[in-house]
Formats: sequence, structure tokens, C-alpha cells
Amino acid sequence: MGIVALGITFALCGAAADAQQPKKVARICYLGNTVSATAEVIKPFQQRLREIGYVEGQNITIDYRYFEGQIERLQNLAAEFVRLNCDVIVTQGTEAAEAAKNVTKTIPVVMAFGADAVKRGIVADLARPGGNITGLTNAGTELCGKRLELLKETVPKLSRAAFLWSPTNPNAADEVKEVEAVARFLRVGL
Repeated sequence: MGIVALGITFALCGAAADAQQPKKVARICYLGNTVSATAEVIKPFQQRLREIGYVEGQNITIDYRYFEGQIERLQNLAAEFVRLNCDVIVTQGTEAAEAAKNVTKTIPVVMAFGADAVKRGIVADLARPGGNITGLTNAGTELCGKRLELLKETVPKLSRAAFLWSPTNPNAADEVKEVEAVARFLRVGL
């Protein structure tokens, strides 16, 4: 009985010593395009952090930086995160992921969204990305053509369709080529 009591006392003293040690506040650095574009997509991320016990200002810090469509600012913003010694960099968009890749090989980088990371050379392979980068990527260029096929199946008499795209989208050129090829095959004017 004395040995058990001693063991419990030792365990409690050890727990008290651990409790007195200051815990490191984790630092997430978020690199996005604009404040307004980030506002809605960041809410679920922040909510999930709270659900698993991370509260901004208590045990986690999130630093936000925005390049506001000025891609030339990305390298400096990503380098600033390295100087801040963050624990992880979360990027929104292909260019932000590329900038983070260029400035660090050690800090984990999580792509919250981006164009085809393999085609863009951000990661080596989807199954084994290698390096310090992981996350979500849009590997769906071929889906643009598939959507046109589905539209043609739904509307068999379809003879003309519009395809909206942005020249600033890193995947745009590949998506346009894919849709044009499928449109020719289906004999649909684009």
C-alpha cells in the first residue's frame, strides 16, 4: 500500500511539474490572396482548430498575410514567415504554395488549395509528395472536358457552349485545351 501511495504521489508531483512548464504556443502562418477571399474559407479552419482544442491567442497564433493579387510580393511574404519561425505555413493558391516552396525546405507547407501540384512541380507525386509540402490540389483539368461531355449527354441537341475561364488561373491554359479538344470531338461550338 505504501509503494502504491508513493507511486501516485510521484506521478502527481510529476504532473504538477509538467503543468508549470510553459507550453509552446504554436504559430501557423497563413498566406492568401485577399482578406475578402479568405474570410469565408478560413472560418471552417478556425472552427475545426477550436474543436480540437486550439484557441487563437491562448495556445495558437495565426499570422495572416495577403498578396492582394500582386504575385511579385509572394516571395517576400513567404520569407517573412520563415523569419517568424512559424511551425507551419498554410497557403491559398498555387502561386503562394510555389513561393513557400522556394523559401523553405524545412517548415511544413500545407496547400489549402492550388492548381495541379505535380504539373506545376510543387510536389513530386500525389501519393508521395516528398519534401515538406502536402495538402489539397486541383488535379481535375480533365474534368473540364468531362463536364462538357455530361452537358452534351443531358442536352443531346447542344450545338454551342460557353466556357468561362480566367487567364490568371494557373490551370487555365490546360483547361482550355482540354475543353477545346472535347468540344471538337463532340462537334460542339465553343
